[in-house]
Amino acid sequence: MTISRRNLFKVGIAAGAALSIPSVLRAQTSPTPDRTVRVVIENLSVFDPVASTSGGTATHACLIYDTLFGVDSRFVPHPQMVGKWEVSNDKKTYTFELRDGLGWHDGTPVTAADCVASIRRWGQVAPGGQLLMARAKDISKIGDKAFTIALNEPLGAVIDILAFQGPFIMREKDASLSPTQQVTANIGSGPFKFNHALAKPGASFTYDRNEQYVPRNEAPDGLAGGKIVKVDRVIWENIGDQQTAFAALQAGEIDFIQIPPTDLLPVIQGDPDLELQVLNTTGADMFARMNCLQKPFDNVKARQAMLHLIDQEAVLRAAYGDPKYFRTVTSMFGNETPVSNDENTGWFKKGGDPEKAKQLFKEAGYAGEKVVILQSTDWAEASNASQVVAAALRKIGVNAELAPSDWAGLVARRAKKDPVENGGWSIFITTQDEATTGTVISDSTLPMMGEKGWYGWPQNDEYEALRTKWADVGGLEERKALARKMQRIWWDYVPQVPLGQHVVPIARRKTLTGLIIGTGQIVPMWNMQKVSA
Repeated sequence: MTISRRNLFKVGIAAGAALSIPSVLRAQTSPTPDRTVRVVIENLSVFDPVASTSGGTATHACLIYDTLFGVDSRFVPHPQMVGKWEVSNDKKTYTFELRDGLGWHDGTPVTAADCVASIRRWGQVAPGGQLLMARAKDISKIGDKAFTIALNEPLGAVIDILAFQGPFIMREKDASLSPTQQVTANIGSGPFKFNHALAKPGASFTYDRNEQYVPRNEAPDGLAGGKIVKVDRVIWENIGDQQTAFAALQAGEIDFIQIPPTDLLPVIQGDPDLELQVLNTTGADMFARMNCLQKPFDNVKARQAMLHLIDQEAVLRAAYGDPKYFRTVTSMFGNETPVSNDENTGWFKKGGDPEKAKQLFKEAGYAGEKVVILQSTDWAEASNASQVVAAALRKIGVNAELAPSDWAGLVARRAKKDPVENGGWSIFITTQDEATTGTVISDSTLPMMGEKGWYGWPQNDEYEALRTKWADVGGLEERKALARKMQRIWWDYVPQVPLGQHVVPIARRKTLTGLIIGTGQIVPMWNMQKVSA
């Protein structure tokens, strides 16, 4: 099994070989202007934040759209597009008024009708939105700048729901589309405009500063506060190969890599022109999501087998290398959240338990069905983890097969509910921010609503009854007790298998400063600026 690059390339880089690597960027572009920032995040293929929960899609949405509320770096909600709001004495009616100066990139004003349509569309898909819509009696505009959300019964988490992975506000005509039909107009009211003329799908996308954008007066903090843009242009480069991206960073052809090669972090740290910086301070959990609709993981015994099979430390070493960047995790709520707990975690064993896994696959009636693992080849850490999982399955006699593609291809294929023979899948690996997991009602990976839920489509009505109570439980101790009940069912059902927690830095040129921290996998582009070397 070949994991990746490793030592030979590392030595070459350390010796300065990166500067001699032929560069696609060097051939295509002039030197980076002082007020243009070039970033490498992920291959952006889906622009609609309702259609995809990808971190890249969310970053794109934060560039061109705005939100009603935003959360700061401590995950406290603050008004963003909303100027003021109030709730009735019976806690059933929320009234919101938009602040002044909001306008679409096409020159038309943002209205309450846009907000109502955006909430309704988002509410059909997002877990928090579905809960809100289930309680809503009516959502309607009051004139051009105000709207109300009227509830059938009180819901204390309304502002949290609108702030944590809440709706990106779109024009009414865009938000009127079905959630199954992607919005591709890319016209928002946010701090950057999407440059349609310079869009090069598969190569790069360009965003220009929105000169008409009126930021809030507060200091920027997480996804809240004033979104003050200090550069003229951001170019989102699609460089699928991490080695090439690193070479471009060293050469000064790009300014930022969200996921630098982990085996080259010491080299980056030793480069006088580069800087490592942790933006996602609470880290993220990597996990293997299983398709609960198709064999063999439509059988709970097969899913439980995966819990016992996985050696988290082996996966994490292959993915992230240095132990200082990772740790094992057993709670569905991660290691860092207030509701993390040890309920029903007796399955965890250092090194895994392959024999137990083999026994459980036998009890599941496994008969040699192909297990297809989607492998993202342009995300080395997930690619390496996929190879470790596949090898572990093969070792106990499971017919595991890797299906390599770039991340965009994985995102497209994971939406398919078909059997593997018809282009479906069995397992894919991804990550989720621990901060998002701690919100519970806004985390897209936590519902078990069957085919109405997130990829993998687990279904458990008892669990769902507990999860929907979260919005009505106010005290931390009550939520801790509820979290333990949820986790007991979660690890009996096993919709996904934890592979470990990681806190990994981004890499940037030292000339790029002012990066916003505490936003999870989203990379805000406001406040950053280029300075002289």
